[in-house]
Amino acid sequence: MKLSQFKFKLTEDKIAKYPAPHRDECRMMVLHRKTGEIEHKMFKDILGYFDEHDVFVFNDTKVFPARLYGNKEKTGARIEVFLLRELNRELRLWDVLVDPARKIRIGNKLYFGDDNSIVAEVIDNTTSRGRTLRFLYDGDHDEFKKSLYKLGEAPLPRFVGRESEPEDLENFQCIFARNEGAVTAPAAGLHFSRELMKRMEIKGIDFAYITLHCGLGNFRNTDVEDLTKHKMDSEQMFVESDCCRIVNRAKDGEHKIVAVGTTVQRALEACCGTDGRIKEFEGWTNKFIFPPYDFSVADAMVSNFHLPYSTLLMLTAAFGDYDYTMEAYETALREDYKFGPYGDALLIID
Repeated sequence: MKLSQFKFKLTEDKIAKYPAPHRDECRMMVLHRKTGEIEHKMFKDILGYFDEHDVFVFNDTKVFPARLYGNKEKTGARIEVFLLRELNRELRLWDVLVDPARKIRIGNKLYFGDDNSIVAEVIDNTTSRGRTLRFLYDGDHDEFKKSLYKLGEAPLPRFVGRESEPEDLENFQCIFARNEGAVTAPAAGLHFSRELMKRMEIKGIDFAYITLHCGLGNFRNTDVEDLTKHKMDSEQMFVESDCCRIVNRAKDGEHKIVAVGTTVQRALEACCGTDGRIKEFEGWTNKFIFPPYDFSVADAMVSNFHLPYSTLLMLTAAFGDYDYTMEAYETALREDYKFGPYGDALLIID
């Protein structure tokens, strides 16, 4: 398929700036992928589509406050530093993006906090905006992380169209998040409230968890028309034996398996064997899924409404049928559904 096949006109007012007041009370479109039939519901109505022993697979990655601002030595210029990942705990080396990048060279120092309590030195260039920083801090690793994160803010994507606010540290985080490492939230999971998950539990629905640390590649522009030539950024992923046992048991019992989000779909497909069963996995994946694609594990999927040309939209269209998915997106635009990580939900079922 071609990149241009994922074009549609999305105006700024269609992108949600804030989440619904209650996580499970956003709108939910239901797309039946075999017929193209569409229903309009509230997210908490999702309970009505699934039965006892069906399995919801969640991504339990935890977002950390990755965006912070420092000042360059001598000039005092304000520099945005976006933390990507910790490279070396002992040496306090981090892989980061800086903006404006042209001002930041090897050997420069950046100062953070009102009292300049944290200093970082640029020790390497990795990409045009990428740098390796060595943080200088007088204290142990836990104290350092605590101080660093206190200076950071929730890494809302820029297209949301506003600055991050303190409430975003909670709102831009799934309630079941536990394994720190993501720089953006797995948005489909944001709709699940404690109350909804309790009701699912009472109904006998089972939960399984994978960990895939979502990177900025989720929002990177696809710059090739021929999608077979696109390369995804690698993301770290863990699938443990508990998850395999729950998912494979549901598969054997012919119960539904629901992938909550595009990251879960990619993880399940990356660790699936030829027999359709998933296996334990620890490593990195750059799996890119676009139509046509034959999914081996999930029977249903929860997603948000994604931006034009996005790899997230491509995966959704691969699962929901390209024509039916793009029609659903046209309907969403007409019916004023909200797009983006704080937007409304799309449930795709057979």
